[in-house]
Amino acid sequence: MKVMEIDTATSSLEKYARKVKKQPIIVTKNGRPFAALVSLKNADMETIEMSTNPRFMNLIDRSRERHKTEGGMNGDEVRRSLGLNKPKARK
Repeated sequence: MKVMEIDTATSSLEKYARKVKKQPIIVTKNGRPFAALVSLKNADMETIEMSTNPRFMNLIDRSRERHKTEGGMNGDEVRRSLGLNKPKARK
Protein backbone atom coordinates (compact mmCIF):
# COMPACT_ATOMS: atom_id res chain seq x y z
CA MET A 1 0.00 0.00 0.00
CA LYS A 2 1.31 3.42 -0.92
CA VAL A 3 0.55 6.43 1.30
CA MET A 4 0.89 10.00 0.09
CA GLU A 5 0.01 13.42 1.44
CA ILE A 6 -2.56 15.22 -0.73
CA ASP A 7 -0.30 18.28 -1.09
CA THR A 8 2.42 16.13 -2.69
CA ALA A 9 0.06 14.36 -5.11
CA THR A 10 1.00 16.34 -8.19
CA SER A 11 0.68 13.72 -10.94
CA SER A 12 -2.45 13.25 -13.01
CA LEU A 13 -5.31 11.09 -11.78
CA GLU A 14 -4.67 8.82 -14.76
CA LYS A 15 -1.13 8.11 -13.55
CA TYR A 16 -2.28 7.23 -10.04
CA ALA A 17 -5.19 5.15 -11.35
CA ARG A 18 -2.79 3.01 -13.35
CA LYS A 19 -0.68 2.38 -10.24
CA VAL A 20 -3.56 0.94 -8.17
CA LYS A 21 -3.42 -2.26 -10.20
CA LYS A 22 -0.33 -3.12 -8.15
CA GLN A 23 -1.30 -1.64 -4.76
CA PRO A 24 -3.87 0.70 -3.20
CA ILE A 25 -2.96 4.35 -2.73
CA ILE A 26 -4.05 6.04 0.49
CA VAL A 27 -4.19 9.82 0.32
CA THR A 28 -3.68 11.65 3.60
CA LYS A 29 -4.48 15.21 4.64
CA ASN A 30 -2.43 16.53 7.55
CA GLY A 31 -1.21 12.97 8.15
CA ARG A 32 -4.70 11.44 8.46
CA PRO A 33 -6.35 9.15 5.86
CA PHE A 34 -8.51 11.26 3.56
CA ALA A 35 -9.20 9.17 0.46
CA ALA A 36 -8.20 5.91 -1.19
CA LEU A 37 -7.58 4.79 -4.72
CA VAL A 38 -8.13 1.06 -5.03
CA SER A 39 -8.55 -1.42 -7.85
CA LEU A 40 -12.16 -2.40 -8.49
CA LYS A 41 -11.30 -5.64 -10.25
CA ASN A 42 -14.30 -8.00 -10.28
CA ALA A 43 -16.71 -5.31 -9.04
CA ASP A 44 -19.72 -4.03 -10.92
CA MET A 45 -21.27 -0.55 -10.69
CA GLU A 46 -24.25 -1.75 -8.63
CA THR A 47 -21.98 -3.31 -6.00
CA ILE A 48 -19.86 -0.18 -5.79
CA GLU A 49 -22.89 2.08 -5.59
CA MET A 50 -24.55 0.04 -2.84
CA SER A 51 -21.37 -0.35 -0.78
CA THR A 52 -20.86 3.41 -0.72
CA ASN A 53 -24.50 4.26 0.04
CA PRO A 54 -24.78 5.26 3.73
CA ARG A 55 -28.49 4.32 3.97
CA PHE A 56 -27.88 0.85 2.54
CA MET A 57 -24.83 0.27 4.76
CA ASN A 58 -26.88 1.37 7.80
CA LEU A 59 -29.52 -1.22 6.87
CA ILE A 60 -26.84 -3.92 6.60
CA ASP A 61 -25.34 -2.93 9.96
CA ARG A 62 -28.78 -3.05 11.65
CA SER A 63 -29.49 -6.45 10.10
CA ARG A 64 -26.16 -7.84 11.30
CA GLU A 65 -26.78 -6.53 14.81
CA ARG A 66 -30.27 -8.01 14.84
CA HIS A 67 -28.90 -11.34 13.66
CA LYS A 68 -26.39 -11.30 16.55
CA THR A 69 -29.08 -10.65 19.16
CA GLU A 70 -32.00 -12.62 17.72
CA GLY A 71 -30.32 -15.26 15.60
CA GLY A 72 -31.25 -16.26 12.11
CA MET A 73 -31.63 -19.13 9.68
CA ASN A 74 -29.01 -20.69 7.45
CA GLY A 75 -29.64 -21.43 3.78
CA ASP A 76 -30.92 -24.97 4.38
CA GLU A 77 -33.41 -23.73 6.98
CA VAL A 78 -34.69 -21.01 4.64
CA ARG A 79 -35.16 -23.51 1.80
CA ARG A 80 -36.97 -25.94 4.12
CA SER A 81 -39.27 -23.20 5.42
CA LEU A 82 -40.12 -22.24 1.83
CA GLY A 83 -40.55 -25.84 0.71
CA LEU A 84 -37.64 -25.65 -1.72
CA ASN A 85 -35.24 -28.44 -2.62
CA LYS A 86 -31.61 -28.23 -1.71
CA PRO A 87 -29.59 -27.03 -4.74
CA LYS A 88 -27.59 -29.66 -6.58
CA ALA A 89 -23.81 -29.61 -6.14
CA ARG A 90 -21.86 -28.12 -9.04
CA LYS A 91 -19.44 -30.33 -10.92
